Amino acid sequence: MNKDNDVTQLPHRILEELSTVIIDKDEVKRIVILALIAGGHVLIEGLPGTAKTKLACSIAQITGCEFKRIQFTPDMMPADVTGFFLYSPTSQPRFIQGPIFANVVLADELNRTSPRTQAALLEAMQEHQVSIERNTYDLPRPFMVIATQVASGSEGTYPLSDVQVDRFILKASTHHASVTEEMQIVAGIDYLDNPNINAVANAENITRLQEEVKRVHVAESIVEYIVSIVDRLRNHPDVLSAPSSRAGISLYKCGRALAMLEGRDYVIPDDVKRLAVPAMEHRITIKPEAEMDDIRPKDVIIGALEQISVPKIAV
Repeated sequence: MNKDNDVTQLPHRILEELSTVIIDKDEVKRIVILALIAGGHVLIEGLPGTAKTKLACSIAQITGCEFKRIQFTPDMMPADVTGFFLYSPTSQPRFIQGPIFANVVLADELNRTSPRTQAALLEAMQEHQVSIERNTYDLPRPFMVIATQVASGSEGTYPLSDVQVDRFILKASTHHASVTEEMQIVAGIDYLDNPNINAVANAENITRLQEEVKRVHVAESIVEYIVSIVDRLRNHPDVLSAPSSRAGISLYKCGRALAMLEGRDYVIPDDVKRLAVPAMEHRITIKPEAEMDDIRPKDVIIGALEQISVPKIAV
């Protein structure tokens, strides 16, 4: 296949173009791209002004996908997300689509709205559809939710439920820029405010890419390695709420995406190790007594990785 027409080259091209708009934050950019390739959703936690909105908008422009932003507030209702029927005495009821009908949806500050409104995203994220008044409406393909949340426990926030959090294939964290990074941002703000973003793909290309990544080989020993990590966490004495099967599925799917991003057609153990924290940290709740000892989900995951034998695979 001609290299220019090979969709497997798209992840690297998307990353290159995204790097012209987003200064540094390499790990966050990579996580968003991996979630896109794997057909999942990503949760980004961070302080205001750390390029979360810019990242989501830019990824949509670069991939030629339709983008919509939902700013969540405490007074929002589920219909503000999914849409509603408009009734008129002179005509038939008409369905008005909500902002969820887009390829890339930014759910900004998701944990500032009530659990009832948060739940409006559940069916969309899992089934790629919404049900309203006994009618079901399919969402566009590809479909990806990039949700942001302010730091847990901040004033005016509602914690995301375990069921909600489990729908995110990966989680990333953003932080304030370093002095060097901030100098680049401040000096280049005129361009960053109105960047010349090139679309390197379209929605059809991304859908093909999501199918093509399924051809990346995952050895049986890698699958066993993934399941062993999840099982170790479920039996960890400091874990109150352990990862579900979606954690292992996330590692499997994102492992294939990472392999493709790095130009391989097979997954290696290092792919799993690099993705273990972003795929499982948000799916673990630590027991209160362990939290008092300053034990965090990330510490537990890293400890589990150190205890499990790394498989050797034939390349």
